[in-house]
Amino acid sequence: MTEKSSLHPRNLHRNSYDFELLIAAVPELKHYVFKNDYDTLTINFSIPKAVRLLNKALLLKYYNVNDWDIPEGNLCPPIPGRADYVHYLADLLSEEKGEIPTGNSVKGLDIGTGANLVYPLIANFSYGWEMLGTDVNQNSLENAQNILNQNSKLSSAIRLKYQPASEHIFKNIISKEEKFTFSMCNPPFHDSEESALQGNRRKNNNLRKTKTQKPNLNFSGQQSELWCEGGEMAFIKKMINESIGFSSQVLWFTSLVSKKDNLHQITTLLKNHKVAEFKIIDMAQGQKISRILAWTFIPKENRKDWF
Repeated sequence: MTEKSSLHPRNLHRNSYDFELLIAAVPELKHYVFKNDYDTLTINFSIPKAVRLLNKALLLKYYNVNDWDIPEGNLCPPIPGRADYVHYLADLLSEEKGEIPTGNSVKGLDIGTGANLVYPLIANFSYGWEMLGTDVNQNSLENAQNILNQNSKLSSAIRLKYQPASEHIFKNIISKEEKFTFSMCNPPFHDSEESALQGNRRKNNNLRKTKTQKPNLNFSGQQSELWCEGGEMAFIKKMINESIGFSSQVLWFTSLVSKKDNLHQITTLLKNHKVAEFKIIDMAQGQKISRILAWTFIPKENRKDWF
């Protein structure tokens, strides 16, 4: 099997998908699997249901998550890339402890967990971390709760909380006495609905090699998942500015940054706020290059106290 060497060494998806194994987990997936021109089993990633069934099979087979599903129209995330973020976070935390911290001593905050709940599911299975998933969309949280209801073993490890004010990120979520080892976020990329739809069309065209006027749902998503005023840059700046008020309650604030060109302005803002340290962690999934931005207000000598 071909190894995807660009993925994190601990990523369970470094090898090509074993579709026979995945079909055994979710038999319905077989209707969407075919051999491509290279005599390799695959699916058509422009078909929303095929992608959802693939995710359902991956989460069941590799993470013991039963009956995972999302409504049509919600963001369907690529599991390998989501897992990479979690594993690089584990590496970040290990720098303070000397080893990867596991179990419920680590408490993570997933900002914008969505209907899919993927980050908390992977984080808890991989390292036993307790997770809090938040979102501004009530329907998304209801679906996330449905996933938890189907997996009773997760009820004490993963919590959900509604963010009633879309202009805030940490306010209304982190209570006065609460502390988190890290926060994580995959911020809205686009700055408008039109931009998001154009991006969807480009992705579909690349997959199907044909023009399409209507974006397929595996590349759609709710408004809060795909775009916000000012796009990724504005969202991350707001996150940084608001993190000051919670500087003693979160050890590491982190966020994905898709656009490399955004880094200069963002890191300048961090320097202006005199954070104790910030890091840029590069990630690569195939041809896609992304990065994690991490910052902390906690002096290095005090960080071991968090574990």
